[in-house]
Amino acid sequence: MCLDCLENYSPQFIPVLTSIRISKKVPGIVLLCGLLAGCKSSAPVATKSPEPVILKLGNKSFTTDEFFQSFTKNQINGDSSRRTDLREYIDLYTNLKLKVLAAEQEGRDTTEGFREEIAMYRKQLAQSYLNNKEVIEHLTAEAYERLKEEVNVSHILFAVAEDAAPADTLAAYQTALDVRKQVLAGTDFSTAARQYSKDPTAATNGGNLGYLTAFQVVYPIETAAYTTPVGSVSMPVRSRSGYHLVKVLDKRPSRGKVRVAHILVRISPSAAVSGGGDEGQRAAKARIDEAYSRLEKGEPFDMLVKEFSDDRESRNTGGILPVFGVGQMVQPFEDAAYSLAQPGSFSKPFQTNYGWHIVRLIERQPLESFESMAAALRQKVVTDTRADLVRNALVQRLRQTYTVTESPDILAKTLAMADSSLLLGKWKLPATLDPAIEKKPIVLVNKQPYTANEFLETVVRRQQPRRDPTSSAKVQMERLFRRFVDDKVIEQEEDGLEKKYPEFRSLMNDIRDGVLLSQVMEANVWEKSLTDSLGQRSYYEAHKEKYRYEQRAAASILVVPNDETLKQASEMLAKSPYQLRRSVEELNYGVNQSALSPKQRETLFDLLVLLIKNTDYLVEVSGSADATERDTVSASRIRTVVNFLTANRIPIVRIMEKDYGKFRPGITTGTGKNDKARRVTFQLFSTSKKDVEKILNAKEPGAVKLTEGVFAKGTNAYLDAVDWQPGTTTIRRDGKVALVKIDQVEPPRIKTFEEARGAVINDYQAILEKQWLDRLKQQYPVQMNEEEVRKLAK
Repeated sequence: MCLDCLENYSPQFIPVLTSIRISKKVPGIVLLCGLLAGCKSSAPVATKSPEPVILKLGNKSFTTDEFFQSFTKNQINGDSSRRTDLREYIDLYTNLKLKVLAAEQEGRDTTEGFREEIAMYRKQLAQSYLNNKEVIEHLTAEAYERLKEEVNVSHILFAVAEDAAPADTLAAYQTALDVRKQVLAGTDFSTAARQYSKDPTAATNGGNLGYLTAFQVVYPIETAAYTTPVGSVSMPVRSRSGYHLVKVLDKRPSRGKVRVAHILVRISPSAAVSGGGDEGQRAAKARIDEAYSRLEKGEPFDMLVKEFSDDRESRNTGGILPVFGVGQMVQPFEDAAYSLAQPGSFSKPFQTNYGWHIVRLIERQPLESFESMAAALRQKVVTDTRADLVRNALVQRLRQTYTVTESPDILAKTLAMADSSLLLGKWKLPATLDPAIEKKPIVLVNKQPYTANEFLETVVRRQQPRRDPTSSAKVQMERLFRRFVDDKVIEQEEDGLEKKYPEFRSLMNDIRDGVLLSQVMEANVWEKSLTDSLGQRSYYEAHKEKYRYEQRAAASILVVPNDETLKQASEMLAKSPYQLRRSVEELNYGVNQSALSPKQRETLFDLLVLLIKNTDYLVEVSGSADATERDTVSASRIRTVVNFLTANRIPIVRIMEKDYGKFRPGITTGTGKNDKARRVTFQLFSTSKKDVEKILNAKEPGAVKLTEGVFAKGTNAYLDAVDWQPGTTTIRRDGKVALVKIDQVEPPRIKTFEEARGAVINDYQAILEKQWLDRLKQQYPVQMNEEEVRKLAK
């Protein structure tokens, strides 16, 4: 494949937070998480006239407008169960501002760490105002739609540098048009690719990139692949590497992802390209052929992996590889994996640049839903080559309102300083500049001047070596200048967000207060309350009557759709670990046989995969023998199976053994041979009740729900509907059947200190906080403008 083508809690709640113990970093981070998901770039609003003062703390004043904005956000965005009336909010607001004043008095807002933290939050928040959400959402939805389809494409690359001279760029474009005419006239595309393409792989693959999907090639080529009809050739498409002609050979629905196991016989790179005459190549081919021959005869795949595979990472787990999708493996490996239709089937030997392989299909996974992939897709959109579209959309929007005025003479003289050293990435700023450009404005952005010196310093930082012979130092310097101007336009927009968007200014003020609040609460309340164990104990002893448990029941509630399901669920949950009704193929043996046959090893491999995928699963291995066999043969069969599982990294604690000997229940052995007695069977169990739910909900998702814990009155309707006595009761409610099992009923009692410690710490924090606030109110006397409060109360 062509390497050049590849993709390389909310501020309004801060007053409420004063009574909640949170870590130093949480306020800003949690605030940003909520804000970035919901903020939109609002239209600029003219600055209002200064509002009357509603509150003074010492010498610092807070306007009615500031207070009312905070109160309104709390009412609109807050949890309705925690909303406060105006008077209550005044107290919360006052306490918050007192704490922030204390933090400022201590100089916390002047530290380097504080400035860096605020700058980080501001940068994150600014993106929701700078980036066009509609563009990102469009690209995200488009990418998901493209993931539903795989496109087989070939291309021809007409190399020309991103910063080539106009004449060279035009020549490459014209050549691409000429070759396209030849192809449309009947020239074979692969022949043309071998003749004209500068993609070094074209000589061997005729320009074919294979099947691809979204995010696997640069966006322009991807777009050409998805918008060009099958059998057609696109117009020349520009990438950083040059112009491309893209021919669409085929389109098919997404095949999802697969998980396979493989056997790898490595060969050296030199052997891989030297053909069958090389001794190393012949030896590798002979080994993979032997593995395949024995596989066809029924020998277990996992044993052949251990004997033949050179892949150290997967050799001890049966050769199992991580899940992958189209375009993530080399083409021969991908083709072989996707050609397998049934789990357990295996391929013939095939060669890649890594060596010889045999792959075995474990499972197929369809494309996930848009909802589950959306967040990851958005992140890809703003980090792959689509990010250029997002940035260009921003620049185009800003240039409609920003006045950009260049200084032609100064610009020309500055660009003329480009020389061949720039193409080497070694251009240096001269010790002295031409007085005609020294500190002269090269461009004005909204009348803000930026000098030639500033631009040239940017050139020194951003220059990169150019290996393409068509690169032009002058064009590269011009491109750096255009990027410089765009950056300054974006910088001005970002720097002016507080003035342009009052909402942004308000959010940043809230974030600033939140960070300061967190720091000062940590120092004055939280840390003290956590470390003062004597204070905690003293407070508990003085107030222990408030820390009580009401009557509680330790219970489990099983809700099912009908009596039949209830019976099945009750049986499965009767004893832990929980027996799962999942069938696993048994192993049958000949007389006195205990060694594993190839077919038996294949069966055990399927069990192994099941245990690897479900880490809460346990397996019971049960062995038996008939009356004619040796007394030890049953135990030997069990031990052989257990050894297989433990050798493949299944811990012994996940394996239970049951030896029936010659007396397996339900089978009459008599004194003679009995095929049914000579076997090893498996029962699957789980330590997780969630696995039982999954089994029961297999046919009808959500039909069965199991809840367990310690409940107080009023927390579970099914539990409230039965007498609170130890025992099991079946009730019918809302068209469903519920099995309520009460294990124990606890009478009301006072909590021990250990049980109440969390609540004690919270209450002790409230005491420390009140004491601290009382001191702050003495330091910063509170003056409330009752007239303004009355106006707002109306």
